Amino acid sequence: MIITGQAVPIPGNDIDTDRIVPARFLKELTFERMGAYLFYDVRHDAEGGVCPHPLNDPVYANATVMVVGSNFGCGSSREHAAQSIKRAGFQAVVGGSFSEIFSSNCQSIGVPVLSVSPDDVGRLMAHVTTHPHDTLTIDLQAMTLSSAMGTLGVTMPASRRQAFLTGHWDGLGMLMANPDQVKEVADRLPYLQWGYPS
Repeated sequence: MIITGQAVPIPGNDIDTDRIVPARFLKELTFERMGAYLFYDVRHDAEGGVCPHPLNDPVYANATVMVVGSNFGCGSSREHAAQSIKRAGFQAVVGGSFSEIFSSNCQSIGVPVLSVSPDDVGRLMAHVTTHPHDTLTIDLQAMTLSSAMGTLGVTMPASRRQAFLTGHWDGLGMLMANPDQVKEVADRLPYLQWGYPS
């Protein structure tokens, strides 16, 4: 699996899911408009006016890779954070480290989350800041990220990498595509026999 695209830098560590999507937007009945709420409170002032932020900068308008710091996606387990990133057009997130729940939520909707070393985070952040039109190429087979600055090694859990390489990242989709097998397994589980509909 190869992902190519321009990148946008989102500086800072310990960016939690409340900052990625403010809590008041969780009342939406679907995820359809979540992309519009991505980092809403740091991109807008109290009156809804636009503030200086990389995501508001036209130079990054075509970015499909998000470059972040360490402990990104910490805080609550809300899947809205991952949904907002995907629905804003991002295909991958690269950073120092990530919340496990955030990473899992990203996997379930097909967005790879990849880690690089602390030194490489700084170098990559600086590079995409000064070279916003450079194209990054992420290769999940080789586990590399290539750009005009050279090639960096990236990491992710082996099971997660395998899920993307085989196309089996969508657990819910796999369950829904195999209802007979799901029922067969459910019929074997004694704790599901208490009122399980036949």
